[in-house]
Amino acid sequence: MNTNDATHLAGRPADRVAAVDWPALAGELDEHGSAPTGPLLTPDECREIAALYDEDAHFRTTVDMARHRFGSGQYRYFTHDLPDIVAELRAAFYPRLLPVAREWAAKLGRPAPWPDTLGEWLRMCHDAGQAKSAQILLRYGPGDWNALHRDVFGEAVFPLQVVIGLNAPGADFTGGEFLMTEQRPRAQSRGSAATLPQGHGLVFTTRDRPVRSRRGWSAGPMRHGVSTVRSGRRHTLGLVFHDAQ
Repeated sequence: MNTNDATHLAGRPADRVAAVDWPALAGELDEHGSAPTGPLLTPDECREIAALYDEDAHFRTTVDMARHRFGSGQYRYFTHDLPDIVAELRAAFYPRLLPVAREWAAKLGRPAPWPDTLGEWLRMCHDAGQAKSAQILLRYGPGDWNALHRDVFGEAVFPLQVVIGLNAPGADFTGGEFLMTEQRPRAQSRGSAATLPQGHGLVFTTRDRPVRSRRGWSAGPMRHGVSTVRSGRRHTLGLVFHDAQ
């Protein structure tokens, strides 16, 4: 199968997550702080998720980015009653990302509080006062963009998250590349840009990644955002593995 063609994906979304080359993805995360997953959703599934944006019952709040000086465009936070396909993807990713999270914590000498199951981790978030859903559906139109930022909503943080493209770049929209910057010690920041094919995901760090140093490992702070959309409409699904305050 052509890995760029998500039209005829087999199995359920969770099966597609399981089929990712996880050792290779983990290696790329270690090296760059982000890594593509390949196809996860069919075009029809992408359109179904994007269409949810106009159905108010699915969301707890809507954020106007310009109003908050986050950029330009809108995003909406889902309620905890997630659509089945969103819940399935989130649950499938957590155990696959957990070994990377724990390894990174060990390298950086940080606690690794994440239990084996997503449900238990979310209960810990709620006990810490972070009880709001952080799953997000974003919509950008011409001229919209997202400022560089981190998705940290409190003390309980999972160090990795996932974004999935729901529209076809070059056909549905132009511009709108996913951006990351890494702050390097005693040097200028390094940037990268990625185009998300429709139905493909990108795993990336929530706040930093381990970087080798002369004294072992240090944290390389990273931020992410979206470049200006030149034309059309761009939707993305964001899977975050901690809840918000």
